[in-house]
Parts: sequence; structure tokens; C-alpha cells
Amino acid sequence: METFLVDWGLPALLAVSFLAATILPIASEWLLVALVVENVDPGTAVVIATLGNTLGAVTTWALGIWGGPYILSRWLGIDANDRRRAERWYARWGSWSLLMAWAPVVGDPLCLVGGLLKVPLWRFTLLVAAGKAARYAALAWAATRLTA
Repeated sequence: METFLVDWGLPALLAVSFLAATILPIASEWLLVALVVENVDPGTAVVIATLGNTLGAVTTWALGIWGGPYILSRWLGIDANDRRRAERWYARWGSWSLLMAWAPVVGDPLCLVGGLLKVPLWRFTLLVAAGKAARYAALAWAATRLTA
């Protein structure tokens, strides 16, 4: 499966990074690193991964706005503890906490709570994309060091 995804390159990275930011428990970082090691342009890979992952986060934000408790717990697997944790981040840091939407465990609930709290789409997208781009850029930089 990994070889298949690497062979598909950037389209696979877009799809995997989108899915990684939605309801599926998968990671996209390994594919970004694999593509950079295979000599895909790191800047292009970072842009594609950021785009896919941000679009996935916007999907979760939309579910926060329009989804009911059933969708949140059954489809997204976000339980009351995850939601409370994300709400505490918001209480302390406000919408700036969306810069951490890339983080494991708390990232998806942060996006969801961003929707529940009706953070404007433009602000949500800007903050989430900035955090995700920084993470992917750091990974791409590290991958280039592996091949140097």
C-alpha cells in the first residue's frame, strides 16, 4: 500500500492529508517524508499536504456548525472528555488555539469546537492552515536533511 501511495505522489498526498484531518485515524506525515526523500519538491509537497489537511479540518469545522451530538460522537469519535479538553484550550487561548489543530488527540476536537463556537471560516482557515503548514514545513526540512 505504501508503494502505491508513493507512486501516486502528490495526488495521493492531497487525498491522504485530507482524510487524516477528518474521521479516519490515519497519518499523512509519513507520505510527505517519503515523497521528499523520493525527490519530490519539498515546497510543493508542503503546499499540497497543507491544502488537503486544511480542507479536512474545514470539513470537521462544518460538522461542528451543523452536526448534532450523534454525528460528533458516533462519526467523529469525539467524546465528552475530548470536547471539554478542546473547550478548555479555547477558554484559555481563544481562536489562537487553532494554531495547534495539527496536534494529535486535541487537533480534531479543536476544529470541531471551532465550528461549535462559530469561529468565522476565514479566521478558522487562516489559523489552521498556518499551524499545519508550519508542521509540514518542519517535516519536509527534516526529510531533506535525511537525504543530504
